[in-house]
Amino acid sequence: MGMRIEKDFLGAKEIPNDVYYGVQTLRGKENFHITGVPMSTEPYFVKAFGYVKKAAALANRDLGVLDPKLAGAITFACDRLIAGELRDQFVTDFIQGGAGTSTNMNANEVIANVALEQLGHEKGEYQYLSPNDHVNFGQSTNDVYPTAFRLALILRLDSYMRALQLLQEALISKSKEFARILKMGRTHLQDAVPMSLGQEFNGWGTTIGEEVQRLSEVRQLLHEINLGATAIGTMVTAAPGYPELATKYLSELTNEKFILAGDLIEATSDTGAYVLLSGVLKRTSAKLTKICNDIRLLSSGPRCGFNEINLPQMQPGSSIMPGKVNPVIPEVVNQTSFLVIGLDLTVTLAASAGQLQLNVMEPVITYALFTSISTMENAVNSLRVNCIDGITANEEHMREMVLNSLGIITVLKPLLGYKQCAEIAREGYETGKSLHTIVVEERKLMTPQRWEEIFSFENLISPEFDR
Repeated sequence: MGMRIEKDFLGAKEIPNDVYYGVQTLRGKENFHITGVPMSTEPYFVKAFGYVKKAAALANRDLGVLDPKLAGAITFACDRLIAGELRDQFVTDFIQGGAGTSTNMNANEVIANVALEQLGHEKGEYQYLSPNDHVNFGQSTNDVYPTAFRLALILRLDSYMRALQLLQEALISKSKEFARILKMGRTHLQDAVPMSLGQEFNGWGTTIGEEVQRLSEVRQLLHEINLGATAIGTMVTAAPGYPELATKYLSELTNEKFILAGDLIEATSDTGAYVLLSGVLKRTSAKLTKICNDIRLLSSGPRCGFNEINLPQMQPGSSIMPGKVNPVIPEVVNQTSFLVIGLDLTVTLAASAGQLQLNVMEPVITYALFTSISTMENAVNSLRVNCIDGITANEEHMREMVLNSLGIITVLKPLLGYKQCAEIAREGYETGKSLHTIVVEERKLMTPQRWEEIFSFENLISPEFDR
Protein backbone atom coordinates (compact mmCIF):
# COMPACT_ATOMS: atom_id res chain seq x y z
CA MET A 1 0.00 0.00 0.00
CA GLY A 2 1.46 3.34 -1.06
CA MET A 3 1.19 6.64 0.76
CA ARG A 4 0.40 10.15 -0.38
CA ILE A 5 1.25 13.44 1.30
CA GLU A 6 -1.55 15.90 2.08
CA LYS A 7 -1.11 19.31 3.66
CA ASP A 8 -3.24 21.76 5.61
CA PHE A 9 -2.17 24.97 7.35
CA LEU A 10 -0.94 22.93 10.35
CA GLY A 11 1.47 20.91 8.25
CA ALA A 12 1.77 17.72 6.20
CA LYS A 13 0.67 14.16 6.91
CA GLU A 14 1.04 10.83 5.19
CA ILE A 15 -2.28 9.33 4.07
CA PRO A 16 -2.69 5.71 2.89
CA ASN A 17 -3.33 5.77 -0.83
CA ASP A 18 -6.28 3.41 -0.64
CA VAL A 19 -8.44 5.70 1.53
CA TYR A 20 -10.64 8.51 0.28
CA TYR A 21 -10.51 10.72 3.35
CA GLY A 22 -7.71 13.25 3.73
CA VAL A 23 -5.52 15.16 6.13
CA GLN A 24 -8.22 16.96 8.13
CA THR A 25 -10.18 13.74 8.61
CA LEU A 26 -7.02 12.01 9.77
CA ARG A 27 -6.39 14.75 12.35
CA GLY A 28 -9.92 14.30 13.64
CA LYS A 29 -9.49 10.54 13.76
CA GLU A 30 -6.27 10.92 15.73
CA ASN A 31 -7.59 13.61 18.08
CA PHE A 32 -10.86 12.03 19.17
CA HIS A 33 -10.67 8.53 20.62
CA ILE A 34 -13.83 8.95 22.69
CA THR A 35 -16.64 6.47 22.02
CA GLY A 36 -14.85 4.20 19.58
CA VAL A 37 -17.99 4.55 17.45
CA PRO A 38 -17.28 6.13 14.06
CA MET A 39 -19.80 7.98 11.93
CA SER A 40 -19.91 5.01 9.55
CA THR A 41 -22.04 3.05 12.03
CA GLU A 42 -25.03 5.28 11.26
CA PRO A 43 -25.73 4.75 7.54
CA TYR A 44 -28.43 7.41 7.44
CA PHE A 45 -25.95 10.08 8.57
CA VAL A 46 -23.53 9.26 5.75
CA LYS A 47 -26.41 9.19 3.27
CA ALA A 48 -27.69 12.52 4.60
CA PHE A 49 -24.32 14.19 4.00
CA GLY A 50 -24.49 12.90 0.44
CA TYR A 51 -27.88 14.53 -0.05
CA VAL A 52 -26.87 17.85 1.53
CA LYS A 53 -23.60 18.15 -0.41
CA LYS A 54 -25.38 17.26 -3.63
CA ALA A 55 -28.06 19.91 -3.04
CA ALA A 56 -25.31 22.45 -2.33
CA ALA A 57 -23.40 21.57 -5.49
CA LEU A 58 -26.51 21.80 -7.68
CA ALA A 59 -27.49 25.15 -6.18
CA ASN A 60 -23.98 26.59 -6.60
CA ARG A 61 -23.87 25.32 -10.18
CA ASP A 62 -27.17 26.99 -11.02
CA LEU A 63 -26.02 30.25 -9.41
CA GLY A 64 -22.88 30.27 -11.54
CA VAL A 65 -20.38 30.04 -8.69
CA LEU A 66 -19.33 26.41 -9.25
CA ASP A 67 -18.01 25.08 -12.55
CA PRO A 68 -20.62 22.66 -14.00
CA LYS A 69 -17.92 20.07 -14.67
CA LEU A 70 -16.82 20.12 -11.03
CA ALA A 71 -20.41 20.15 -9.86
CA GLY A 72 -21.07 17.06 -11.96
CA ALA A 73 -18.14 15.21 -10.42
CA ILE A 74 -19.23 16.23 -6.92
CA THR A 75 -22.79 15.03 -7.50
CA PHE A 76 -21.42 11.76 -8.89
CA ALA A 77 -19.55 11.23 -5.62
CA CYS A 78 -22.57 12.25 -3.56
CA ASP A 79 -24.71 9.72 -5.39
CA ARG A 80 -22.33 6.99 -4.29
CA LEU A 81 -22.81 8.04 -0.66
CA ILE A 82 -26.57 8.15 -1.12
CA ALA A 83 -26.44 4.64 -2.58
CA GLY A 84 -24.76 3.40 0.61
CA GLU A 85 -21.24 3.12 -0.74
CA LEU A 86 -17.99 4.25 0.92
CA ARG A 87 -19.37 4.12 4.47
CA ASP A 88 -16.11 2.66 5.72
CA GLN A 89 -14.40 5.93 4.74
CA PHE A 90 -16.28 7.86 7.44
CA VAL A 91 -13.97 7.32 10.36
CA THR A 92 -14.43 10.28 12.71
CA ASP A 93 -15.72 9.56 16.21
CA PHE A 94 -19.28 10.70 16.91
CA ILE A 95 -18.19 12.76 19.92
CA GLN A 96 -15.62 15.36 18.93
CA GLY A 97 -14.57 18.92 19.56
CA GLY A 98 -15.13 21.52 16.87
CA ALA A 99 -18.95 21.23 16.61
CA GLY A 100 -18.66 18.51 13.97
CA THR A 101 -15.98 20.09 11.77
CA SER A 102 -14.05 16.81 11.54
CA THR A 103 -17.18 15.02 10.31
CA ASN A 104 -17.98 17.72 7.77
CA MET A 105 -14.42 17.61 6.47
CA ASN A 106 -14.58 13.82 6.37
CA ALA A 107 -17.51 14.19 3.97
CA ASN A 108 -15.81 16.96 1.99
CA GLU A 109 -12.59 14.97 1.54
CA VAL A 110 -14.24 11.69 0.60
CA ILE A 111 -16.46 13.43 -1.93
CA ALA A 112 -13.52 15.42 -3.32
CA ASN A 113 -11.30 12.39 -3.80
CA VAL A 114 -14.04 10.31 -5.42
CA ALA A 115 -14.78 13.27 -7.69
CA LEU A 116 -11.10 13.67 -8.54
CA GLU A 117 -10.87 10.06 -9.67
CA GLN A 118 -14.02 10.47 -11.72
CA LEU A 119 -12.32 13.43 -13.46
CA GLY A 120 -9.18 11.38 -14.12
CA HIS A 121 -7.01 12.78 -11.35
CA GLU A 122 -5.30 11.21 -8.35
CA LYS A 123 -6.53 11.37 -4.79
CA GLY A 124 -5.20 14.44 -3.04
CA GLU A 125 -4.76 16.54 -6.18
CA TYR A 126 -6.89 19.25 -4.68
CA GLN A 127 -5.63 21.91 -7.08
CA TYR A 128 -8.19 20.48 -9.52
CA LEU A 129 -11.06 20.01 -7.07
CA SER A 130 -10.81 21.06 -3.45
CA PRO A 131 -12.69 19.76 -0.38
CA ASN A 132 -12.88 23.30 1.02
CA ASP A 133 -13.13 25.52 -2.05
CA HIS A 134 -15.48 23.39 -4.13
CA VAL A 135 -17.25 20.64 -2.17
CA ASN A 136 -17.75 23.00 0.80
CA PHE A 137 -18.36 26.13 -1.28
CA GLY A 138 -20.76 28.56 0.40
CA GLN A 139 -21.07 26.24 3.37
CA SER A 140 -19.98 25.86 6.98
CA THR A 141 -20.03 22.94 9.37
CA ASN A 142 -22.50 25.07 11.32
CA ASP A 143 -25.22 24.78 8.67
CA VAL A 144 -24.26 21.54 6.90
CA TYR A 145 -23.85 19.35 10.00
CA PRO A 146 -27.23 20.19 11.60
CA THR A 147 -29.01 19.92 8.25
CA ALA A 148 -27.52 16.48 7.62
CA PHE A 149 -28.28 15.50 11.22
CA ARG A 150 -31.93 16.48 10.87
CA LEU A 151 -32.30 14.60 7.60
CA ALA A 152 -30.64 11.52 9.10
CA LEU A 153 -32.98 11.68 12.11
CA ILE A 154 -35.99 11.87 9.79
CA LEU A 155 -34.81 8.77 7.94
CA ARG A 156 -33.93 6.92 11.14
CA LEU A 157 -37.28 7.77 12.76
CA ASP A 158 -39.17 6.25 9.83
CA SER A 159 -37.64 2.87 10.66
CA TYR A 160 -38.21 3.24 14.42
CA MET A 161 -41.83 4.33 13.99
CA ARG A 162 -42.46 1.30 11.80
CA ALA A 163 -41.03 -0.95 14.53
CA LEU A 164 -43.42 0.63 17.05
CA GLN A 165 -46.35 0.20 14.66
CA LEU A 166 -45.54 -3.50 14.29
CA LEU A 167 -45.37 -3.83 18.08
CA GLN A 168 -48.73 -2.12 18.38
CA GLU A 169 -50.22 -4.51 15.81
CA ALA A 170 -48.80 -7.51 17.70
CA LEU A 171 -50.35 -6.29 20.97
CA ILE A 172 -53.72 -5.67 19.33
CA SER A 173 -53.59 -9.12 17.75
CA LYS A 174 -53.00 -10.66 21.19
CA SER A 175 -55.85 -8.57 22.59
CA LYS A 176 -58.22 -10.21 20.12
CA GLU A 177 -56.81 -13.66 20.89
CA PHE A 178 -57.35 -13.08 24.63
CA ALA A 179 -60.63 -11.17 24.31
CA ARG A 180 -62.72 -13.70 26.29
CA ILE A 181 -60.19 -14.62 28.95
CA LEU A 182 -61.28 -13.37 32.37
CA LYS A 183 -58.71 -12.06 34.83
CA MET A 184 -58.47 -9.79 37.86
CA GLY A 185 -57.49 -6.19 37.36
CA ARG A 186 -55.28 -4.70 40.03
CA THR A 187 -54.50 -1.30 41.51
CA HIS A 188 -51.75 -0.74 44.11
CA LEU A 189 -50.78 -4.36 43.30
CA GLN A 190 -53.98 -5.40 45.09
CA ASP A 191 -57.09 -7.06 43.65
CA ALA A 192 -59.42 -4.48 42.11
CA VAL A 193 -62.17 -5.48 39.67
CA PRO A 194 -62.36 -8.04 36.85
CA MET A 195 -61.37 -7.40 33.27
CA SER A 196 -60.34 -9.46 30.28
CA LEU A 197 -56.75 -10.23 29.40
CA GLY A 198 -57.59 -8.87 25.96
CA GLN A 199 -58.45 -5.50 27.46
CA GLU A 200 -55.07 -5.38 29.15
CA PHE A 201 -53.20 -6.10 25.93
CA ASN A 202 -55.39 -3.65 24.02
CA GLY A 203 -54.44 -0.93 26.49
CA TRP A 204 -50.78 -1.60 25.82
CA GLY A 205 -51.40 -1.42 22.08
CA THR A 206 -53.24 1.88 22.43
CA THR A 207 -50.44 3.50 24.42
CA ILE A 208 -47.81 2.44 21.87
CA GLY A 209 -49.99 3.88 19.10
CA GLU A 210 -49.96 7.21 20.93
CA GLU A 211 -46.16 7.19 20.82
CA VAL A 212 -46.13 6.72 17.06
CA GLN A 213 -48.33 9.79 16.78
CA ARG A 214 -46.12 11.87 19.07
CA LEU A 215 -43.01 10.88 17.09
CA SER A 216 -44.76 11.82 13.85
CA GLU A 217 -45.53 15.25 15.26
CA VAL A 218 -42.02 15.99 16.53
CA ARG A 219 -40.52 14.62 13.30
CA GLN A 220 -42.13 17.52 11.47
CA LEU A 221 -40.06 20.02 13.46
CA LEU A 222 -36.90 18.53 12.00
CA HIS A 223 -37.86 19.83 8.56
CA GLU A 224 -36.89 23.39 9.47
CA ILE A 225 -33.22 23.80 8.53
CA ASN A 226 -30.52 26.50 8.41
CA LEU A 227 -28.82 25.40 5.18
CA GLY A 228 -27.07 28.45 3.76
CA ALA A 229 -26.69 30.16 7.12
CA THR A 230 -22.95 29.32 6.97
CA ALA A 231 -20.95 30.28 10.07
CA ILE A 232 -23.44 32.09 12.31
CA GLY A 233 -26.50 32.81 10.18
CA THR A 234 -25.32 35.85 8.21
CA MET A 235 -24.83 33.76 5.03
CA VAL A 236 -21.21 34.91 4.69
CA THR A 237 -19.54 33.30 1.59
CA ALA A 238 -22.89 32.02 0.28
CA ALA A 239 -24.07 33.30 -3.10
CA PRO A 240 -27.28 35.37 -3.14
CA GLY A 241 -30.26 33.03 -3.37
CA TYR A 242 -28.22 29.99 -2.31
CA PRO A 243 -30.08 29.17 0.95
CA GLU A 244 -33.46 29.04 -0.77
CA LEU A 245 -32.20 27.12 -3.81
CA ALA A 246 -30.18 24.60 -1.82
CA THR A 247 -33.20 23.98 0.43
CA LYS A 248 -35.39 23.49 -2.64
CA TYR A 249 -32.95 20.95 -4.11
CA LEU A 250 -32.69 19.08 -0.81
CA SER A 251 -36.48 18.77 -0.69
CA GLU A 252 -36.63 17.47 -4.25
CA LEU A 253 -33.78 14.99 -3.77
CA THR A 254 -35.19 13.49 -0.57
CA ASN A 255 -38.94 13.84 -1.15
CA GLU A 256 -39.11 15.60 2.21
CA LYS A 257 -40.50 19.11 2.47
CA PHE A 258 -37.73 21.13 4.08
CA ILE A 259 -38.33 24.72 5.18
CA LEU A 260 -35.62 27.35 5.45
CA ALA A 261 -35.69 28.87 8.93
CA GLY A 262 -37.03 32.40 9.03
CA ASP A 263 -34.27 33.58 11.37
CA LEU A 264 -30.98 31.96 10.42
CA ILE A 265 -29.11 33.52 13.33
CA GLU A 266 -31.52 31.89 15.78
CA ALA A 267 -31.67 28.62 13.88
CA THR A 268 -27.88 28.19 13.82
CA SER A 269 -27.61 28.04 17.60
CA ASP A 270 -31.02 26.51 18.39
CA THR A 271 -31.24 22.86 19.42
CA GLY A 272 -34.79 22.92 20.77
CA ALA A 273 -36.13 20.35 18.30
CA TYR A 274 -33.58 17.83 19.56
CA VAL A 275 -34.67 18.40 23.15
CA LEU A 276 -38.30 17.84 22.21
CA LEU A 277 -37.49 14.70 20.20
CA SER A 278 -35.40 13.33 23.06
CA GLY A 279 -38.30 14.00 25.42
CA VAL A 280 -40.63 11.96 23.24
CA LEU A 281 -38.08 9.14 23.08
CA LYS A 282 -37.90 9.24 26.89
CA ARG A 283 -41.70 9.18 27.13
CA THR A 284 -41.86 6.11 24.89
CA SER A 285 -39.15 4.46 26.99
CA ALA A 286 -41.11 5.14 30.17
CA LYS A 287 -44.20 3.53 28.65
CA LEU A 288 -42.27 0.51 27.40
CA THR A 289 -40.75 0.13 30.86
CA LYS A 290 -44.23 0.04 32.36
CA ILE A 291 -45.44 -2.54 29.82
CA CYS A 292 -42.40 -4.76 30.36
CA ASN A 293 -42.75 -4.51 34.13
CA ASP A 294 -46.39 -5.60 33.77
CA ILE A 295 -45.38 -8.52 31.56
CA ARG A 296 -42.76 -9.62 34.08
CA LEU A 297 -45.30 -9.47 36.92
CA LEU A 298 -48.03 -11.33 35.01
CA SER A 299 -45.58 -14.08 34.01
CA SER A 300 -43.98 -14.35 37.46
CA GLY A 301 -43.78 -17.73 39.12
CA PRO A 302 -44.69 -20.04 37.56
CA ARG A 303 -45.84 -21.76 40.78
CA CYS A 304 -45.31 -18.96 43.30
CA GLY A 305 -46.18 -15.84 41.32
CA PHE A 306 -49.05 -14.40 39.26
CA ASN A 307 -48.63 -17.08 36.58
CA GLU A 308 -51.27 -15.49 34.35
CA ILE A 309 -49.29 -15.59 31.11
CA ASN A 310 -46.42 -17.65 29.74
CA LEU A 311 -43.53 -16.05 27.86
CA PRO A 312 -41.52 -17.85 25.19
CA GLN A 313 -38.63 -19.66 26.84
CA MET A 314 -35.54 -18.10 25.31
CA GLN A 315 -32.66 -19.50 27.38
CA PRO A 316 -31.82 -21.25 30.66
CA GLY A 317 -32.20 -18.71 33.44
CA SER A 318 -29.58 -19.74 35.96
CA SER A 319 -26.17 -21.29 36.26
CA ILE A 320 -27.16 -22.79 39.63
CA MET A 321 -30.96 -23.32 39.61
CA PRO A 322 -31.94 -26.12 37.21
CA GLY A 323 -35.05 -25.54 35.11
CA LYS A 324 -35.31 -21.82 35.87
CA VAL A 325 -36.28 -19.59 32.93
CA ASN A 326 -36.17 -15.80 33.21
CA PRO A 327 -38.10 -13.06 31.32
CA VAL A 328 -34.93 -11.96 29.55
CA ILE A 329 -36.58 -10.06 26.70
CA PRO A 330 -38.65 -7.69 28.87
CA GLU A 331 -35.57 -7.28 31.04
CA VAL A 332 -33.40 -6.16 28.14
CA VAL A 333 -36.10 -3.76 26.92
CA ASN A 334 -36.20 -2.28 30.44
CA GLN A 335 -32.44 -1.75 30.35
CA THR A 336 -32.59 -0.15 26.90
CA SER A 337 -35.30 2.18 28.16
CA PHE A 338 -33.12 3.20 31.09
CA LEU A 339 -30.29 4.00 28.65
CA VAL A 340 -32.59 6.22 26.58
CA ILE A 341 -33.88 7.99 29.68
CA GLY A 342 -30.29 8.70 30.72
CA LEU A 343 -29.34 9.93 27.26
CA ASP A 344 -32.24 12.37 27.41
CA LEU A 345 -30.41 14.13 30.23
CA THR A 346 -27.30 14.24 28.03
CA VAL A 347 -29.29 15.96 25.28
CA THR A 348 -30.78 18.42 27.78
CA LEU A 349 -27.40 19.38 29.22
CA ALA A 350 -25.77 19.66 25.79
CA ALA A 351 -28.60 21.81 24.44
CA SER A 352 -28.38 24.12 27.45
CA ALA A 353 -24.61 24.48 26.99
CA GLY A 354 -24.89 26.41 23.72
CA GLN A 355 -23.15 29.78 23.89
CA LEU A 356 -23.71 32.86 21.77
CA GLN A 357 -24.11 32.08 18.04
CA LEU A 358 -23.42 28.32 18.06
CA ASN A 359 -24.01 25.22 20.14
CA VAL A 360 -20.69 23.40 19.88
CA MET A 361 -22.06 20.42 21.82
CA GLU A 362 -24.14 19.13 18.91
CA PRO A 363 -21.91 16.08 18.31
CA VAL A 364 -22.85 14.54 21.66
CA ILE A 365 -26.52 15.29 20.90
CA THR A 366 -26.02 13.44 17.62
CA TYR A 367 -24.50 10.46 19.40
CA ALA A 368 -27.20 10.43 22.09
CA LEU A 369 -30.16 10.59 19.71
CA PHE A 370 -28.82 8.08 17.19
CA THR A 371 -27.97 5.71 20.04
CA SER A 372 -31.41 6.14 21.60
CA ILE A 373 -33.32 5.55 18.39
CA SER A 374 -31.26 2.65 17.03
CA THR A 375 -31.02 0.72 20.31
CA MET A 376 -34.68 1.22 21.12
CA GLU A 377 -35.67 0.10 17.63
CA ASN A 378 -33.69 -3.11 18.19
CA ALA A 379 -35.31 -3.57 21.60
CA VAL A 380 -38.83 -3.00 20.26
CA ASN A 381 -38.29 -5.52 17.46
CA SER A 382 -36.96 -8.07 19.94
CA LEU A 383 -39.90 -7.51 22.29
CA ARG A 384 -42.35 -8.20 19.48
CA VAL A 385 -40.63 -11.14 17.81
CA ASN A 386 -39.13 -12.87 20.84
CA CYS A 387 -41.81 -12.19 23.42
CA ILE A 388 -45.22 -10.74 22.49
CA ASP A 389 -45.88 -12.98 19.48
CA GLY A 390 -45.33 -16.13 21.57
CA ILE A 391 -47.26 -15.26 24.75
CA THR A 392 -49.89 -17.75 25.89
CA ALA A 393 -52.48 -17.42 28.66
CA ASN A 394 -53.28 -19.59 31.69
CA GLU A 395 -57.03 -19.14 31.28
CA GLU A 396 -58.40 -21.45 33.99
CA HIS A 397 -55.94 -20.21 36.59
CA MET A 398 -56.95 -16.60 35.97
CA ARG A 399 -60.67 -17.41 36.12
CA GLU A 400 -60.27 -19.22 39.42
CA MET A 401 -58.40 -16.26 40.87
CA VAL A 402 -61.22 -13.90 39.83
CA LEU A 403 -64.02 -16.00 41.26
CA ASN A 404 -62.12 -16.62 44.51
CA SER A 405 -61.18 -12.96 44.85
CA LEU A 406 -62.77 -10.57 47.32
CA GLY A 407 -62.32 -7.81 44.73
CA ILE A 408 -65.47 -8.83 42.86
CA ILE A 409 -67.54 -7.52 45.76
CA THR A 410 -67.29 -4.11 44.04
CA VAL A 411 -69.69 -5.38 41.38
CA LEU A 412 -72.38 -5.76 44.09
CA LYS A 413 -71.97 -2.25 45.55
CA PRO A 414 -74.86 -0.68 43.55
CA LEU A 415 -77.16 -3.48 44.83
CA LEU A 416 -76.02 -3.93 48.42
CA GLY A 417 -74.34 -0.65 49.28
CA TYR A 418 -70.77 0.16 50.27
CA LYS A 419 -71.16 -0.61 54.00
CA GLN A 420 -72.68 -4.06 53.59
CA CYS A 421 -70.22 -4.97 50.83
CA ALA A 422 -67.33 -3.95 53.09
CA GLU A 423 -68.69 -6.17 55.87
CA ILE A 424 -69.02 -9.11 53.47
CA ALA A 425 -65.47 -8.58 52.15
CA ARG A 426 -64.12 -8.41 55.72
CA GLU A 427 -65.91 -11.67 56.62
CA GLY A 428 -64.49 -13.36 53.57
CA TYR A 429 -60.99 -12.12 54.40
CA GLU A 430 -61.17 -13.30 58.01
CA THR A 431 -62.89 -16.67 57.41
CA GLY A 432 -61.59 -17.64 53.99
CA LYS A 433 -65.17 -18.14 52.75
CA SER A 434 -66.01 -17.29 49.14
CA LEU A 435 -68.28 -14.35 48.40
CA HIS A 436 -70.77 -16.73 46.79
CA THR A 437 -71.01 -18.67 50.05
CA ILE A 438 -71.62 -15.55 52.13
CA VAL A 439 -73.94 -13.68 49.76
CA VAL A 440 -76.00 -16.49 48.23
CA GLU A 441 -75.85 -19.47 50.57
CA GLU A 442 -75.62 -17.90 54.04
CA ARG A 443 -77.10 -14.40 53.89
CA LYS A 444 -79.37 -15.20 50.93
CA LEU A 445 -79.06 -11.68 49.59
CA MET A 446 -79.73 -12.90 46.04
CA THR A 447 -80.68 -16.06 44.17
CA PRO A 448 -78.12 -18.29 42.47
CA GLN A 449 -79.64 -17.28 39.13
CA ARG A 450 -79.18 -13.60 39.88
CA TRP A 451 -75.61 -14.26 40.97
CA GLU A 452 -74.87 -15.96 37.64
CA GLU A 453 -76.33 -13.02 35.73
CA ILE A 454 -74.24 -10.47 37.62
CA PHE A 455 -71.07 -12.52 37.44
CA SER A 456 -71.35 -13.51 33.79
CA PHE A 457 -68.24 -12.88 31.68
CA GLU A 458 -69.87 -10.04 29.74
CA ASN A 459 -71.05 -8.22 32.84
CA LEU A 460 -67.73 -8.62 34.62
CA ILE A 461 -65.59 -7.10 31.85
CA SER A 462 -68.15 -4.47 30.81
CA PRO A 463 -70.48 -4.04 33.77
CA GLU A 464 -73.89 -2.44 33.46
CA PHE A 465 -75.11 -0.27 36.31
CA ASP A 466 -77.66 -2.27 38.31
CA ARG A 467 -79.69 -1.32 41.37
